[in-house]
Amino acid sequence: MRYGHFVDRNGAVIDEVLVVYMPKGKSYTGQHQVEIYCHGGRQVVQLIQSEIVGDGARMAEPGEFTKLAFLAGRIDLTKAEAVAEVIAANTKTSFDAARDHLLGKYQQHVATLREKLIDILADVEASVDYPEEDVEAADKQRLEEAINVIMADISELAATYQGGQIISEGFKMAIAGRPNAGKSSLFNLLLRQERALVTPTPGTTRDYLSEWIDLGGYKVNIIDTAGLRATGGAVERAGQKSSKAIIAGAHLVIWMVDISKPGWNRQVGPDLEALGDRLILLIGNKLDVMRESAKDTAKALPADMIAISCKTNAGIKQLRETILERIEKNLPDLTSGVVVTSARHKQKLSSAVKSLRSARKKIMAGESPELTAFDLREAVNAIDEITGKVYNEDILGRIFSKFCIGK
Repeated sequence: MRYGHFVDRNGAVIDEVLVVYMPKGKSYTGQHQVEIYCHGGRQVVQLIQSEIVGDGARMAEPGEFTKLAFLAGRIDLTKAEAVAEVIAANTKTSFDAARDHLLGKYQQHVATLREKLIDILADVEASVDYPEEDVEAADKQRLEEAINVIMADISELAATYQGGQIISEGFKMAIAGRPNAGKSSLFNLLLRQERALVTPTPGTTRDYLSEWIDLGGYKVNIIDTAGLRATGGAVERAGQKSSKAIIAGAHLVIWMVDISKPGWNRQVGPDLEALGDRLILLIGNKLDVMRESAKDTAKALPADMIAISCKTNAGIKQLRETILERIEKNLPDLTSGVVVTSARHKQKLSSAVKSLRSARKKIMAGESPELTAFDLREAVNAIDEITGKVYNEDILGRIFSKFCIGK
């Protein structure tokens, strides 16, 4: 590291800087590299950058430095993708998962799966490559059992994507119910800010509102939807249509009921039935405005309903804890560091299982070992595309286009 002044082509000093030279094989990219540390103001960075580009350099493409590190063999593709995950992480849970990927726990697990596949492939290819040695075909039952074991291992890893997607993309939670049930009030409470307009007039929310929060270390997308009812104008009906689409795509639906309104208990059953097979959390709001004669009915609320008051905050703590429980039920074991957070990885794992299923079918049918070996090689290739042992420019282009400039 050297200290000095960065001067422009006319000899004028731009800034005091530190400069580091990194020889080939000792840098992040694996190539010869120079880094300049200047003061962080926008103007000074732009001036230095302009001088460097003016001398023949060019701006890096998104993710180009990490791509060069991958091409130099310094990191594999899972670690390269983890760099972007670390940068994008905005909760502790998403950061922990990305960090474990970057440290190589996930890559080691995938490498172990690949070795098991190679062992099975070697058994099958022995009868193909060395017929003159009279190597007998691998025992059919033993091969089937080995394939069943590796299929189960890969399927188990692929199944973590259900939770891994929540870690990387967030847990989607829709607040729904009839008009004036207090949906927007709860939305504001969970956000801890007055984001949604709240009025006593039913149908105030005509379109959905969406915000992200960190809830117990998890990234949660809260969506305040328009109230669902048969009446209403054209704009309100359009809002209700979008509400139904949001409910259909949510991981959890908070269905809010105004328990201060006479006859609410007769509406709950038909409303929940209309939602279909959704993960629903039933909330009874406006406990504070129930008539004195009706307050005893709170004791007879449905066992699965949480009674709250958005006005007094009664029951809100219990609601938050219950939401966290529902989130964690959808998550895999995060202590292992082996969680699939990439849709690309999930697709490749599914492809490997499909090829293994085909190989097993051929073994059971007594087909040629050459055909079985082909399916097994396809499974190995699918795993290799995860780590980057097998890749093409289209794959790299899709992955690194999501990176920031200069990463």
